[in-house]
Amino acid sequence: MRRRSLLIAVPAGLVTLSACGDDGSGSSSNASDSPSPQASAGSAPPPKIVDGPLPAITAGTKFGEKPTVAKGSGEPSKDVAVKTVVAGGGRAVAENDFIAADYLGQVWSSAKVFDNSYDRKTPLVIQLAQGSIIDGWRYALTGKKTGSRVEFSVPPTWGYGEQGNEQAGIKGDDTLVFVVDIKDTFNAKSSARGKQVPQDDAALPKVGTNTDGAAPSIEVPKTDAPKKLVAQYVLEGDGAEVGAQDSVLVQYKGVLWDGGKEFDSTYARKQLTSFSLQQVVKGWAQGLTGKKVGSRVLVVIPPDLGYGDNPPQGSDIKKDSTLVFSVDILAKM
Repeated sequence: MRRRSLLIAVPAGLVTLSACGDDGSGSSSNASDSPSPQASAGSAPPPKIVDGPLPAITAGTKFGEKPTVAKGSGEPSKDVAVKTVVAGGGRAVAENDFIAADYLGQVWSSAKVFDNSYDRKTPLVIQLAQGSIIDGWRYALTGKKTGSRVEFSVPPTWGYGEQGNEQAGIKGDDTLVFVVDIKDTFNAKSSARGKQVPQDDAALPKVGTNTDGAAPSIEVPKTDAPKKLVAQYVLEGDGAEVGAQDSVLVQYKGVLWDGGKEFDSTYARKQLTSFSLQQVVKGWAQGLTGKKVGSRVLVVIPPDLGYGDNPPQGSDIKKDSTLVFSVDILAKM
């Protein structure tokens, strides 16, 4: 499993997603070889955003390149200093959006790099929400556009506070410097945008192909449910394939084969969901493994790969139900 970013907090559990979890815990987490510390506790007042000072980027100056950043000169700002180094032309990031970004973080006073995603070859995907990431990121990146490179400094008040971060070698009085390349942003209106794939099998459900962020339709045929797992593209994206140990950010809608009643949906909650494929029922794990990011996938899960005779309490799922999902794979995490 890949190493998880030091910046982020352990994601909060999602009660509604427990309907897809083998252990029913409802917890959602990213794959990690080491524990991730919590984001800074408490709620400091919003910082003043200033232009500087900020150290120079001395190499890797283009968007997407791993930067080299000089040591901070003099005293850093007590506010959050922010500079757009490369201005992108994409969609603006809003607070509570998820972003996909490459980044490097170092200590102002020593130029010690404590974390970077460039070497991992995998962008960080994280929600810009209080408690999910240190506050400095929320304030520095909200309003910036995808395709932008942003450099900013974060004093302890909006970083890790007086306790610092021992795992990362960050002391309680350290100001942090970040360079962030914003590659994409996602919210509750995001959809897969892949190429339409013919849905020719009349014995399988037909899923809508709209890409406007609204929930797609799912038309279940009046035939017997398949006995084996079905996992087919509705929209085929061109992103990386999802591995069996990956975590993913998704939009999804689930209906029962018998009667077509909806029992769960991120669209209805107006909130994206992230989870590890190791923490969901076998049908989800097997159905999404190997599928490409940016895709919409029809997943039909027979009872033996779903809940069998032990459906989640309080749900509309009955014993031995066949489940039908439309899943938009927005990002790997």
